[in-house]
Parts: sequence; C-alpha cells; structure tokens
Amino acid sequence: MQAYFAKLQKALGAAGLAEPVLLIDRRKLDENIKQLKHMLPRNMAYRIVAKSLPCAPLLAHIAKAAKTDRVMSFNREMSRQLLTALPRADQLLGKPLPVAAAADLFDALPAVKGKQAAKRIQWLIDTPQRLKQYEALAKKLGLKLRINFEVDVGLHRGGLMPGDTLETALRFLAASEHLILAGYLGYEPHLTKIPTLDGWRSRAKKGAQKAYGQALRQGRAHFSAAHIETMVRNMAGSPTFGLYKNTELANELAAGSALVKPSDFDMPILKDFEAAAFIATPALKISDELAIAAWEYGENIVGRPQKGTGIFIHGGYWMANPIWPKGLKTSPLFGRSSNQEFLEGPKKTPLKVDDFVFLRPTQSEAIFLQFPKIAIFDGRRICDIWQPLSVSA
Repeated sequence: MQAYFAKLQKALGAAGLAEPVLLIDRRKLDENIKQLKHMLPRNMAYRIVAKSLPCAPLLAHIAKAAKTDRVMSFNREMSRQLLTALPRADQLLGKPLPVAAAADLFDALPAVKGKQAAKRIQWLIDTPQRLKQYEALAKKLGLKLRINFEVDVGLHRGGLMPGDTLETALRFLAASEHLILAGYLGYEPHLTKIPTLDGWRSRAKKGAQKAYGQALRQGRAHFSAAHIETMVRNMAGSPTFGLYKNTELANELAAGSALVKPSDFDMPILKDFEAAAFIATPALKISDELAIAAWEYGENIVGRPQKGTGIFIHGGYWMANPIWPKGLKTSPLFGRSSNQEFLEGPKKTPLKVDDFVFLRPTQSEAIFLQFPKIAIFDGRRICDIWQPLSVSA
C-alpha cells in the first residue's frame, strides 16, 4: 500500500496539482467494469447509474467499456446535460419528477432537442395522479412520452403497488394516445441490508420477486406478451445486482457506485471489486504535537500536548475517511472543519508539508460533485483531468 500511494504522490506532483482533487484509478475502474460484466447473467443489459458517477467523460468511458448505451438520470438538469454529453444514450429517470420539472426541461430545449428528449427519456411514474399529469404535458407538447412505472417491490419508498393501484395506471396508459409504456423499475436495495434473522431477508427477497412477477402478469392483461417481454424491466442497484442469475424477471440491472467502490459498499456481495476513487488533499501544516486550541491556558486541566503528528489539511469535512498515511483520524477535541481539518496521526508519520493525504469516500454521488477536478491515474501518471456534471442528484 505504501508503494501505491507513493506512486500517486509522485503522479499528482508531476501533474502540478496542489489543491484538493478527486482521483480515479482507471485501471481499478476498468477491472471493476470487467467484474460487473462477468457477474451479469446471460442476455442481461446493464444501465449506468449517473447520480453515483456524475461525470460525463466517466460515464462515456464506462459506456464504451461495458458496451451499453443505457444510463439512469435523476433530475431535470442532469437529464439535460446528458442529452448533450451522451446524445445516443437511453435515459431512465431513477426517481419521479414533478411534472413542472419535466415541462421546464422541454421549455429549455429547442424543438429538435425536445423531440430527441421524448425519444431518449423514460419518465418514472409512481402514482396514477402523476401519470395523468404527464399525459396532459404530452398532449400540450404534441409529443408521445415514454413512461416507466415504478413498482413497489418492498422498499416502500413509494411507487405503484401491484394490484388495484397498478391496474388503474395500466388501464389509463393503455387507453392513452399520448403515452407509451417503456418499462418497469423495481428498486430493492433493502434486500442485502435486512437482517437474516429468522429468514427475514429470504422472505423479503421472495416477496420482491413475487411483487415484480405480479406486475408483469398485470401488464400482459393490457399489452401484448411481446411488449412486456421486450420492454425495459429494470431492477437492482450496486448492493443487489449480484443477486440475479437469469432474466426471468428483470432484463436489465442498474449499478454505479460499485465501479468506484466507496467504503459504504464494502459488503460481501461486492468483495471482488476494488476501491478506485480517492480524495487527495495537501497537508498544509504539520507538527509533532497533538496540541488542541488554547492548550497552554488549560494545561492544568488537559495536561501537556500528547506526542504524535498533528496535520491541518486543505479542506475537509468530506464524507470520507483518511486512508493514507496509516493511522490518521479526525480529532474529537478539535472537531470537524471544511476549511482546514485537523487530523491526528502517530509519531513519525511519513508526511511533510504539501504532501498529499489520501481519503477514501464513503459514497460517490455527493463527493464527486464537490471537486471541480477529477484526476485520472493510469498507473504511472495523471493522464487526464475531467470535470463533474454541474448538478446534484
């Protein structure tokens, strides 16, 4: 590990980088893409979750390596940017948007782009009421909009419950001249987080399968079997895509975070994936004492400063934990800071002023958007600098 981070130090210095930067190891990323593709069942399509990897060149790189033209977007502005950055990509909204946000997207586009958006975007619908709103928008625009139904398979974050609610939506859509059924989305990240106690997780998994299967059967009552078979049948996310062994229910799986593996995704199902994204930030000040603020006025209370290494870094308070040099941690006495965070380290920590400290993000979707530069490491040098999308998830 020491040799690896020494390489990163050298590469960042040679690239002239001297402020906090997000770093992606392209070799590890590519190995993770191969691992994901290896885990996908035969004939299973893959959809890239853009909110977890919000960087257009990164999404383009993954799309090429994974041989997919499918992405999942999450808001109006993200969809707009992806229409330009990845004009041939099929976008599936990963959460329902208020119809006003969808209307605003079309208002911001010229007519040609508006027609492109209608062909390229699947709008996620979670209630019969929202479905009616989108039909009114489609009628107003003079366009046919592609609709994907969010099916509640046990997460209970919303969506159409199989049964009467889904039946109402299917009947309305089948009769509409302005809407097209593009598919279903059944998100179930809870399936690897529910305790295994007394078979709870196993029953939840079977329940999700049963609910999705019922939704498919209801769809066949209103649309041809061929339509239901070939439409997008999306399930999963990074914590669960490895659960699927065939295309009996889903014919495409979504994942994003697994490809860079932040620490929140250190789970058995992703054991063969490597961490591929880090934060690198300079050490601005280093001392050989762990002296808290104003310690000299409270020496009789807290005692003399402890021996060790005190480091003030450039920036901080990220959703991330120090990973190199070893032994660094935030200070419970100093507290957190997003300007110059203080880290405690062991004595003789191998670090000098302006060297980089490396942190591993706990998640990717928020962290990526906090850095104007994303440095791409090819194993020897920083080979490229990418920018994130200018939008939150």
